[in-house]
Amino acid sequence: MTAEIGLAALWMAAALCMLQFIAGALATRSEGNDIGALTRPAAIVQGLLALTAFACLLWLFAITDLSVKLVATNSHSEKPMIYKLTGAWGNHEGSMLLWVAVMALSGAAIGALEKRLPERTIQAVLAAQGAVGVGFYAFLIGSSNPFERLPSPAAQGAGLNPLLQDWGLAFHPPTLYIGYVGLSVAFSFVVGALITRQVNPDFARAMRPWVLGAWVFLTLGIAAGSWWAYYELGWGGWWFWDPVENASLMPWLAATALLHSVTVLAARDALRTWTVMLGVVAFSMSMLGTFIVRSGVLTSVHSFAVDPERGVFILILLALYIGGALALFAWRASSIAEGKRFAVASRETALVFNNIMLCAILGVVLLGTLYPLMAEAAGDRVSIGPPYFNPVSAVFALPMFAVMAVGPILRWRQDSARRISKGVIVLAAVGVVTALAGALLSDAGILPILGLAFAAVIAVAAVMPLYGRKLSRTPMATWGMVLAHFGVAVALFGMASESGFSKETLAAVSAGESAQIGPYEVTLEGVEPLAGPNWTALEARLSASDGGDAVILRPQSRTFVQPVQTTTESALLNRWDGQLYAVLGQAAGDGRWQLRLWWKPFVAMIWYGSLLIALGGILAAVGHIRRSRRRKALEVRLAEQEADLLLVRRQEEAMA
Repeated sequence: MTAEIGLAALWMAAALCMLQFIAGALATRSEGNDIGALTRPAAIVQGLLALTAFACLLWLFAITDLSVKLVATNSHSEKPMIYKLTGAWGNHEGSMLLWVAVMALSGAAIGALEKRLPERTIQAVLAAQGAVGVGFYAFLIGSSNPFERLPSPAAQGAGLNPLLQDWGLAFHPPTLYIGYVGLSVAFSFVVGALITRQVNPDFARAMRPWVLGAWVFLTLGIAAGSWWAYYELGWGGWWFWDPVENASLMPWLAATALLHSVTVLAARDALRTWTVMLGVVAFSMSMLGTFIVRSGVLTSVHSFAVDPERGVFILILLALYIGGALALFAWRASSIAEGKRFAVASRETALVFNNIMLCAILGVVLLGTLYPLMAEAAGDRVSIGPPYFNPVSAVFALPMFAVMAVGPILRWRQDSARRISKGVIVLAAVGVVTALAGALLSDAGILPILGLAFAAVIAVAAVMPLYGRKLSRTPMATWGMVLAHFGVAVALFGMASESGFSKETLAAVSAGESAQIGPYEVTLEGVEPLAGPNWTALEARLSASDGGDAVILRPQSRTFVQPVQTTTESALLNRWDGQLYAVLGQAAGDGRWQLRLWWKPFVAMIWYGSLLIALGGILAAVGHIRRSRRRKALEVRLAEQEADLLLVRRQEEAMA
C-alpha cells in the first residue's frame, strides 16, 4: 500500500506542478489575473506531496519491500540500515525522485516565504520552476517509475553496489542534488525577471540565497565524492578527471562565477547582463551533468548508465529549457538596463576578469569531457586525462589566482594603483620567495611550485581585508569571504603538495618483511580472514614506523555476497605533514602479498580547505540574512515614524 500512496502523491504533485506552471504563465500576461493567485498555493502543496512520495520510497527501502522492483534490484534484507536508506537514491529512479522532491520543496519555499519581489515576478518565477518540474515529473512517471511493482515479490534483493555502501556516498549524492536544484531555482529567477523586466538589485537579493546555498552544497558534495573516491577505490588519487566528476565540477565553476556576479548586482547594481547569462549557463551545466550521468553514454562506478531512450528524453529537456531561456535572453537583452558603471581599476573589474577565467576553465573541462564521447560515437576511442586538463586549465587558473589575490583589497567602483601598490608588492614578494624556495628545495615540476606560490599569496591576501578593521564589528559576510578565500589557499596548498611531492611504491613482501615509503618503514606482520555484517575480507596487519613508535594499519580486500564483488579498503595514517596510504593487493605466491604504498605530503589539506570554503559560504549566507533582517526592521521603523508624523500633522491640522 505504501508504494501506491507514494505513486498517487507523485501523480498529484505532477498535476499541481502543471497547475503552477499554467497559473503562473497566465498571470504574467495580464495584471490582476485571478488565476495567478493559485500559483503560490499550488507550489506549496506540490512540495508537500513530493516530500510524501520520497518519504514513502525511503520507508519501502527501510523495510526492504521486495515486491517493489526498485527495492529488489538495489537493496538486500541483510544490509545495514544506513545503506538500505542510501539505496533509495543510489540508483537512477530514486535519485530522480530525490531531485524532483528537492525541486518541489524549493518551489514551496519560494511560494511561502518570498515577499521581496513584485507578485507578478514571483508568479513568473514559479511558472518557470513549474515548467522545469513538469519535464522532470514526465520523465519520472513515464520512464523511471520508482514505485513499480513486480508480478511476484523477489525471494531476495540483489543488493546495492558495494562501492556505494559507504558513508561518503550516503552524503555525496543528496548534497549534489540540492546544489543542482538550487541552480534550477536561480534559473527560474532569471527567467521570471526577464519576463517581467525586473533584472535589478531586488531580484539579485532574492536570488542570492539560492545561488549561495547551491554553491555551498555543490562544494560539500564534490569534496565528499572526492574523499570517497580517494579512500574507497584504492587508486591513490583524489581527482581523476572522470566524466562524472567533471559533470559536478562544471556546475560548480559556473555557480562560482554566478555567485560573485549576483553579489555585485545585489550590492552595487552592476553586472546585470552577466548575472542573467551565468544563471542560464549554471543551470545548463547541471542539466548537462544529468544527461551525462543518466544517458547511458558512459559507464562509471558512480554513474547511472541506463537505456539511451532516457538519455534522449533528458537531452530534449535540455534543449527545451536552455534553448528557450537563451531565446528569451536574446529577446529581452535590449531591455536589461546597463546598471552602474565602474572604472577599470575596481573590484568589479577584478570580478569580471575572474568570471571570464572561470568560464574559460569551464570551456576546457566541457571540451575535454564531451570530445571523447563524441569521438566514440563516431567510431574512435580517445582518452583525455590529466596531461590535457592540468596544463590547459592552469593557463586560465593562474591569472585568476593572481587577480583573486588582489581583488579583495580593491575598492568598489574606482581605485588607484598607487593606493594598492604596497599590498601588491607584499603579495608579489610572498609569491616569489615561496616559488624560489620550492624550486631550490625540491625537484617538483613547475605547476606544483606555482601552486605553492599562489597558495601562499592567496592565504596572505585573504586576511588583508581585515587589516585596519575592528574585528568585532566586521560584517559576517566579510568574514565569510575571508574564510572562503583562505580555504582556497589551503586546498591549493594540498593539491600542489600532493602533486609535487608524493611517493609511491609497489612491493611483494612476506610476513616479517618491510618496504620503505617516504619517511616510513612498513612491515607486513600477517594477513588474516575477517567477517563483516554483509561481507568477508582478508585483512593485512601492517606496522608503520618513522623512527618512533610503530602504528598498526589494517587495509582489507573485501568480498561482498549481494551482489558478488570484491572491493579494496585502504588504510590511512594521518600526520600533520602528510598521509601514509596503504592498499592490500593480491597474493603474489610463496607466501608473499602485494602492497601498494603512498606517502602524500599535506594531502588532507585538500578536504580541509574545501570545508573552509563551504563554511565561508555559510557565514556569508548568515551575514546576508542578518543584514536583510536589519534592513527590513529599519524599513518598518521608518514606516512607523512616517505614520506617526503623518498622524501628528493631521492632529495639528484638526486643532488649527
